[in-house]
Amino acid sequence: MAAIDTALSLKERLVARRCFFLGAPFDLMSRSTVLRLLEDNPPERSFRYVVTPNVDYVVRMSRDAELRRYVAGAWLSLCDSRPIRTLARLMSIRLPLVTGSDLTADLFRSVVSAGDAVTIVAANEEVVVRMRSAYPQLTFHAIVPPYGVRSNPEALQACVEFVAQARSRFVFLAIGSPQSDMIAHQLSCHPHATGLGLNVGAGLEFLVGTKRRAPIWMQRSGLEWAHRLLRDPKRLWRRYVFSVIPLAKLFSHELLGRSARHG
Repeated sequence: MAAIDTALSLKERLVARRCFFLGAPFDLMSRSTVLRLLEDNPPERSFRYVVTPNVDYVVRMSRDAELRRYVAGAWLSLCDSRPIRTLARLMSIRLPLVTGSDLTADLFRSVVSAGDAVTIVAANEEVVVRMRSAYPQLTFHAIVPPYGVRSNPEALQACVEFVAQARSRFVFLAIGSPQSDMIAHQLSCHPHATGLGLNVGAGLEFLVGTKRRAPIWMQRSGLEWAHRLLRDPKRLWRRYVFSVIPLAKLFSHELLGRSARHG
């Protein structure tokens, strides 16, 4: 009980520092604080999950009530976007940057311990094979759902039941949004699901090298999106191009709202 009380009290003290920006919730926590919370989370506790909104995610939230509901149900919501952090700074809001990819690497480097059970919902079998090879000291439970799982209720429910039965300490949902969000939200309502879920996008693929992350200088310059676009233009160009104007509109609404509150 002491571990549960410690984790809860820390989160309760910090939850007051959650802010809403561009219509999305963000917890104002550093990476080190987030890692402390995740490490202290008891594996037997009822399932809860972490989301890491980026620009595409925030824009889709503005149009999708279901996605907003999934995010509202998350235990932690962390900023995964340097452009969003930059816009927040223009309004004197300090959003810590905690990307899903960095958080995934941090967990496997310093939190996940030998003998831990880890469940992964993976985009392909190669990721599963490489994870097992890279971390032989861990017990992996893995499922690779079919393409189009978001519109396949049976396949989606199979993922939910698989994770619930595995009862792992950590669950990495790595099949993109909104399908990862759908699974996480259903697990949070499941009477037997335990552990901590993380919606990490391509985090596992970056970790094991099936996808290459941008060089550090591009990450620090806020140009990681450009690197991803160059490597996968057919899939990503539409997402990035059609996010610019909606993001600008969301920011203008923030400015108008702030002017109205302080006018």
